[in-house]
Amino acid sequence: MKPFDATGAFRLTIEGNDVRQRGVRSAGVTVLSQALAFGIQLAATVVLARLLAPKDFGLLTMVTTSSLLLETFGRAGFTEAIVQREKIDNFLASNLFWITAGSGLLLTTGFAATGTLMARFYRNPQIESVAVAMSVTIFLSSLSVVHNALLTRAMRYKAISANVLLSRAASVAVSILLAWSGWGPWALVAGALTQTLAQSVGAWALCRWIPTRPRRVVGTGSMVRFGLGIYAHYCLTYFARNMDNVLVGWGFGAQSLGFYKKAYDMFLLPASQLSSPLWHVAVSSLSRFKPDSAEHRRYFLGGLSVLAFVGMGVGADLSLVAKDLIRFLLGPGWEETGRIFMFFGPGIGVMLLYETHGWIHVSIGRADRWFRWGIVEFIVTGLMLLLALPHGPVGMATAWTASYWILMIPAFWYAGRPIQLGIAPVLSAIWKYPLASLLASCAFVGVSRTIPHFIALPEPVGVFARIMTTSLWFAALYLAAVVLLHRGYAPLQQAAGLLQEMIPWSRFSRLRNQKATLQGRVLT
Repeated sequence: MKPFDATGAFRLTIEGNDVRQRGVRSAGVTVLSQALAFGIQLAATVVLARLLAPKDFGLLTMVTTSSLLLETFGRAGFTEAIVQREKIDNFLASNLFWITAGSGLLLTTGFAATGTLMARFYRNPQIESVAVAMSVTIFLSSLSVVHNALLTRAMRYKAISANVLLSRAASVAVSILLAWSGWGPWALVAGALTQTLAQSVGAWALCRWIPTRPRRVVGTGSMVRFGLGIYAHYCLTYFARNMDNVLVGWGFGAQSLGFYKKAYDMFLLPASQLSSPLWHVAVSSLSRFKPDSAEHRRYFLGGLSVLAFVGMGVGADLSLVAKDLIRFLLGPGWEETGRIFMFFGPGIGVMLLYETHGWIHVSIGRADRWFRWGIVEFIVTGLMLLLALPHGPVGMATAWTASYWILMIPAFWYAGRPIQLGIAPVLSAIWKYPLASLLASCAFVGVSRTIPHFIALPEPVGVFARIMTTSLWFAALYLAAVVLLHRGYAPLQQAAGLLQEMIPWSRFSRLRNQKATLQGRVLT
């Protein structure tokens, strides 16, 4: 892709009814690629959990808790600035590139110098060398921020997804090979370096753009301020969501942190597969509508409803199969992770819904309001985690679940004020799905006595059989509850129709998109 024409103007624009078509199709590509990425990561988790010890994962987590925050500088902020801005040219993009690259170099040097302090804080001398190695990912990541943002603005999600998949596959291959060779935690470090390097090289190959020298251009300051506002919110959120790793690692050591981190990763799994991949798709699409328009509200509420339907069902099901799922994936020695994950389970569905309030803030260009809300989130979550610390990893998991339920409604109320989106339409779009998941869970407890326990089957087969049987029973009960509460099959038909539109090679998808163009309708 060559993003700019001979005059330096961005050449790839999307207007009119193409917004919905590209948005839905891009969502399909993104979710599909995430499913493939999940398959790769799942295979890596199954293999690496048997080649490495929990303390190896805990050691890397102690370092990446800080390095990932710096690695996302620019990517969290300047990406949204480029996507959300009405017009952008070659010179603006070039200025942002040099800002991110220069900042990346400074942050890399600074982080490497803090290795000694981290080693003292965690009382583990091995952390110093790991921190120096991981600092390289910060600079490598900064080199591809603008290239990836330009691909996102053009909604080239096939190319972006392919790049992510290939880089992750390379990372997994390196990690498994080195772990099998006895490298211990350094196998994970090498995998992280490989993924960042491969993804940066891929972004330059896909977006064939070379930045010009920096110069004074009107709009650079406003874009930097907008990007820094987004990043400031990201920092607050990041501190709140990684404070638990610091507290568990400091208070209970690498072994406990390894158990906790795997449970937390499973907790974030639905978000990484659904909410996070759809973030840029949703923001790119919503940014094309006027902030206070009926189309903007309908598009958001329609997407929120579908996400609630899927998220609440997935979250409740994962809660029911928590122990067996961990036992099947990670093998013997990880039972504590399964126990911790049970307390994360009730927060999975509401976490997916909570994340979408950011769609509104960013799409209407109000990074300042998102930052202010980030302060509220940081204070509430931080206090709950500190209060939960004496209760260990299980207490931290419980605090996370409670925080999302407490913050969700106020977050939507605050985000919707600038566009006159009250809390009533939001609740109307989602309330039946949490209730359906609760009813289905209670009904499952009643019928679970009739489910075979598969005691006679060997360990892996019996555990897998319990997982599948439980999930199928719950899925049937959940769909029945959804139909009952909606007095019809409309949610199922809406989700099925949207899924067909999302499939890139679907003939039905092409026909529906052509019909959408003629009718000029938007997602409802």
